[in-house]
Amino acid sequence: MGLCHSRIDKTTRKVTGATSTATTTVERQSSGRLPRPRDLYSGGEINEVQQVVGRLVGNGSSEIACLYTQQGKKGTNQDAMLVWENFCSRSDTVLCGVFDGHGPFGHMVSKRVRDMLPFTLSTQLNTTLRTEQSGSKNGLESATCVDEEQWFELQPNEKEGKLFPEMYLPLKRALLKTCQQMDKELKMHPTINCFCSGTTSVTVIKQGKDLVVGNIGDSRAVLATRDQDNALVAVPLTIDLKPDLPSESARIHKCKGRVFALQDEPEVARVWLPNSDSPGLAMARAFGDFCLKDYGLISVPDINYHRLTERDQFIILATDGVWDVLSNKEAVDIVASAPSRNTAARAVVDTAVRAWRLKYPTSKNDDCAVVCLFLEDTSAAASVEVSETVNHSHKESTESVTITLSKDSDKKEEASTETNEIVPVWEIKEEKMLESCRIESKKTTLAECISVKDDEEWSALEGLTRVNSLLSIPRFFSGELRSSSWRKWL
Repeated sequence: MGLCHSRIDKTTRKVTGATSTATTTVERQSSGRLPRPRDLYSGGEINEVQQVVGRLVGNGSSEIACLYTQQGKKGTNQDAMLVWENFCSRSDTVLCGVFDGHGPFGHMVSKRVRDMLPFTLSTQLNTTLRTEQSGSKNGLESATCVDEEQWFELQPNEKEGKLFPEMYLPLKRALLKTCQQMDKELKMHPTINCFCSGTTSVTVIKQGKDLVVGNIGDSRAVLATRDQDNALVAVPLTIDLKPDLPSESARIHKCKGRVFALQDEPEVARVWLPNSDSPGLAMARAFGDFCLKDYGLISVPDINYHRLTERDQFIILATDGVWDVLSNKEAVDIVASAPSRNTAARAVVDTAVRAWRLKYPTSKNDDCAVVCLFLEDTSAAASVEVSETVNHSHKESTESVTITLSKDSDKKEEASTETNEIVPVWEIKEEKMLESCRIESKKTTLAECISVKDDEEWSALEGLTRVNSLLSIPRFFSGELRSSSWRKWL
């Protein structure tokens, strides 16, 4: 203002600014304005979110968790994942999540929610704790997707406070407010068009022995625990919120939305606009997708509580690209039989990709993202004990496969170097059986598709896609809806 002046050097395009206390030199654009760094993947400005200590968002591992994602054959990888240790500056708290985007800007929506949800949750949790300490009541505000009566039904009540620990009610209130605030932020985001794009979300907050799970959409969280016989059992922590669930379908129909499946995929129920056969969303809850928010689609999480015990081993969070081809028990067994904790998530993804080729040879496999959170002690003694238990339960199969592998060790090393993928023990045995059948029949079988390298094209993948989360984008009259002014319709 009055104490500042600037001068542009026409040869160097640099601006030298002088103030009453300092002189600075900054790079400017050709228009004379300061450049604003942009993140092409999240659709927003670059910040320090990628430099937070204890936060993992890409393929990798830590002492208590491992993450792995792989792009499918449909296009850009729209899956995102998160592990945040020491969440809210608490040494006993871990935040995990997987996010499955869909629509034209699904990859941006999923990464935006992954980046902003933890910060919003931390802020809301601190606000909720201060509010409860002051004794005031700060209920949830009404959102565009849910009226006041529905929000009132979803708020925690006093009966829950008597059944659950002290940390549950504040965390549940904070998570509900976070999802509401996150949806509002997506609606007003300047560069991400969320009208026909959105994402699912499964978040797990582990605080000591307390576990709180919030679910939006059809991604899933599964707990691996041991029963009385010391055998691994898969316990689902979430329910796939599909449109054909009675409670979800009733809400959608009440809001004038439609739910039905197409003839070529009768097992996939979808949400449709009242007077248009679009967009055909294959889930009943999601962030974004504002074209359906007035017709029954909501972004309210289904929140559950679980008390961990010594028998609980690990938690698997994964997107529907994994659960479409693997059962809960199969995923648990794959993680338990992985060579190490660092490779457990990749073992699940690699097995899911192979299962897509076996079960749906004419379909394009979906993106896959897996997060494994280990609950047991990381000491060597505990690892040996678990491995001995797993080997004892599968003693006969392990011995037979071990003999085979010892005879053909050279062949196995060559195969591992070529594919560079993790293959569970039971899958090696299955591939050898299929290989023997192929030699007898002398015909091309699905087992040959498994041996195809990742960098080679697979002809069957040129076929149809089995399930798309979003089928089509609604069409409006020309000139009435522009990409820059679509929010006026909301």
